[in-house]
Parts: sequence; C-alpha cells; structure tokens
Amino acid sequence: MQPSTFNPWAWRDPAALAGGYAGASPDAAPPDGPEGGGNGPDAPGPGTPVDLVGYRVEATDGQIGSVDAASDDTDARWLVVDTGPWIFGHKVLLPVGTVTRVDHLDRTVHVDRTRKQVKESPAFDPDAYQETDYRDRVGDYYRETYRQR
Repeated sequence: MQPSTFNPWAWRDPAALAGGYAGASPDAAPPDGPEGGGNGPDAPGPGTPVDLVGYRVEATDGQIGSVDAASDDTDARWLVVDTGPWIFGHKVLLPVGTVTRVDHLDRTVHVDRTRKQVKESPAFDPDAYQETDYRDRVGDYYRETYRQR
C-alpha cells in the first residue's frame, strides 16, 4: 500500500503562522542557514512530521486532556488522549476526523466535540485500539454525534 501524501499532523512553519515572513529584496543577503529562512541550518522545513504526544486537547467547551499517542498510518489515523483527572485518568480514542485544527505554537489540538461527547465515547481498549473493528466502533460513535447536533 502506498503511503498517503496527506499527513494531518504535518509541521507547519511557525513563522508563517505567527504573522508571516519579513519581505526580502533580491539584493539582500540570505538569512542564516544553508537554505536561508532564518531558522538556522538544522531547522525543519514545512511538511516535516511532528510528534503530537504531549499536546493539550481542547473540545468545543474546554480542555479534555493531552495526547498520549498519535498515528499517521494510512487509513488508521487517530489520537489516544489521556484525560487525566477529568474522567478519572481514562484514555479515549479520537479519530482524525474529529480534529478541526492543530496549533503548533500553543501545542494544542482542537476537536469538534464537546467534553460530554468525548466522555461518553466507547471505553478505550489498550489491547484493541490498533485493530480495525475497534476503530470502526469508535468511528461509528463519533459519526452518530454529528447527527445529534
């Protein structure tokens, strides 16, 4: 199977997110680094995968936890979210379709569900979350929450 060309967790250049780049004239010397760009020779470029583990997760009505694991496998994209003390340290599985945006500057993943919808999701199964049947069951739950709006 060919790897997908779309990675929802792809790193975006924070300089562009925070207000863009300073203009340059053709006569100006390039910024530091071999390619220019002002971020030094070891700075990652756009499209570089980023590890979301540790990012805060925000529902439409407040924080729900932090990313414990993330997958970018083709046809199996999901986040495992550790809800901490909010629902007694449980974890939940969120399909990539619930993610509305990722703010890399604030290290926050925003999802389009309420805290209640996340709390009522199917119980997280650490032994089955990588299996298609389990992910389909979780996906069915979140599909139904769209209809309940």
